Amino acid sequence: MNSEALKGHLDLLVLSVLADGPLHGYALIDELRSRSGEVFDLAEGTVYPVLHRLELAGSLKSEWTVVAGRRRRSYRLTRSGGARLQQQREMWNTFSSTVNSVLRSRPWPTTP
Repeated sequence: MNSEALKGHLDLLVLSVLADGPLHGYALIDELRSRSGEVFDLAEGTVYPVLHRLELAGSLKSEWTVVAGRRRRSYRLTRSGGARLQQQREMWNTFSSTVNSVLRSRPWPTTP
């Protein structure tokens, strides 16, 4: 699935994954891929701008760590990020249930 199809939903997906604990960018991309059954195979250029934007908005906090001699920037959810996640989950649930209601097929009315 291309990133255009996910536009508008990436914040929710990123916040949801990071709600389970801090991750660096590549690990987040891998987790999105894994949780989606390999459907969401997102490029770094798609995910990193979302991480930076969410951090600027105060929803994420990042810190640099060194693992096996390599510097990695890990991201974690902030308190306001948790509140944002909850709000976006509620909006998603309303949206998806409404779309499902519209998409349910109904039989054509029979003519007398």
